Amino acid sequence: MVVLTGQSLKLEEMKNVLYDFEKVSASEESWKRVEASREAVEQIVKENRVVYGITTGFGKFSDVLINPDDVSALQWNLIQSHACGVGEPFPELVSRAMLVLRANALLKGFSGVRKVVIERLLQFVNARIHPVVPQQGSLGASGDLAPLSHLVLPLLGEGEVFYKGECMNALEAMTKEGIFPISLTAKEGLALINGTQAMTAMGVLTYLEAEKLAYQSEAISSITIEGLKGIIDAFDEEVHIVRGYPEQIEVAQRMRRFLKDSKLTTKQGEIRVQDAYSLRCIPQVHGATWQTLNYVKEKLEIEMNAATDNPLIFDGGKKVISGGNFHGQPIALAMDFLGIAIAELANISERRIERLVNPQLNDLPAFLSADPGLQSGAMIMQYCAASLVSENKTLAHPASVDSIPSSANQEDHVSMGTIGSRHAYQIVSNTRRVLAIESICAMQAVEIRGTDKMSPATKNILDKGRKRIPFIEKDRVFSKDIMEAENWLKYGFSIEEMKTPATF
Repeated sequence: MVVLTGQSLKLEEMKNVLYDFEKVSASEESWKRVEASREAVEQIVKENRVVYGITTGFGKFSDVLINPDDVSALQWNLIQSHACGVGEPFPELVSRAMLVLRANALLKGFSGVRKVVIERLLQFVNARIHPVVPQQGSLGASGDLAPLSHLVLPLLGEGEVFYKGECMNALEAMTKEGIFPISLTAKEGLALINGTQAMTAMGVLTYLEAEKLAYQSEAISSITIEGLKGIIDAFDEEVHIVRGYPEQIEVAQRMRRFLKDSKLTTKQGEIRVQDAYSLRCIPQVHGATWQTLNYVKEKLEIEMNAATDNPLIFDGGKKVISGGNFHGQPIALAMDFLGIAIAELANISERRIERLVNPQLNDLPAFLSADPGLQSGAMIMQYCAASLVSENKTLAHPASVDSIPSSANQEDHVSMGTIGSRHAYQIVSNTRRVLAIESICAMQAVEIRGTDKMSPATKNILDKGRKRIPFIEKDRVFSKDIMEAENWLKYGFSIEEMKTPATF
């Protein structure tokens, strides 16, 4: 059970909630804050004070006062009008993450919602009822309005959800679980949708997959080094210590562990004096990606525990401030940075693939073909990798440098962070496919060299890979191999093995 406090949620806990479906609850202390904040809102309504989003309209309508009798209708209309997302739905795990993150933010006690609202969010998580949320339509300020509105619809008994592998009417799934719809009162609709939980949820899933992929890239490139008789000296500890980047040092260390006792690596001058950069500079390039991952992790964990709605309620309602915590710029920049960093793993991987298949760059059979000329071997797999890398370059154009005014210029600068997070996720998916292709080519190369000469660590990986992707004895439909290798990396290649390769 993951206990939410509004202040201490970590990525590792999110990983457990998303992939292991661990249940969530709220701490007693957080409920006290929620109740105090709600009392403040009710007092504001009772006194008919002019407070944005509670007794006024929204956005450009902030100067329109709302009759106290219409407070609930105001919140209902808000959700209905703002649920205008389009496109394919977010992955179901992103919807699950959105529920958790929205609940955690409200539990901080600055948003003024009733306890029952947060309880419904937690019930949805624990019953695995995940709202169908379209991916497109958010500017990333004032928060993720459209996506979060779709997240809220099922709480009201409307919209659609994913439930037990099916997409169905929300009310039908709720009835099966004995969960009843709620009605929203003052402030609650605004508190639920005015935040960054769509971009942050997408960012969490993207980060978790990217972290795993970064470890896998080191394992796969180690096999490539063996397939190309790479020079081990480039990974010497002293080389990396004198530069000083901890992440670079750690990558080199893991590479040495992967390649320990290998008879397929060489020393300087045995075959050649230097390797190409795509082999020699793996610690420098992959290490820089790890620097980015560390930066992104820090920003995500801050945002996961942030109060991002507006207005925020302080001092028991004596101070209610309209600020800008809904602005997604910190996550927008982090997601753009993450996309660029992961795209580089694909860039350098594709260059290693080229070195594995190009007969002018190695002494292996041309394109790793069983019968060069009659059979094309891995020739077009390299084309596919090159196409994915090129697509990543367009996706890596930063979304955060763009802005467009909205709400009659009241909201005149926005983050586009949700677009950035979606693009980063697509880059991760494309990069996984590139690394899948490298894994196929690398395994083929080392089998040609002789698997008895591999290091124990890389041989362990090869054995697991060969259970899924057989040796290329003749041309076949390689799309199936790539898909199988991709699934292997996504679902069957554990991070724990990558962190401690010496334990193989």
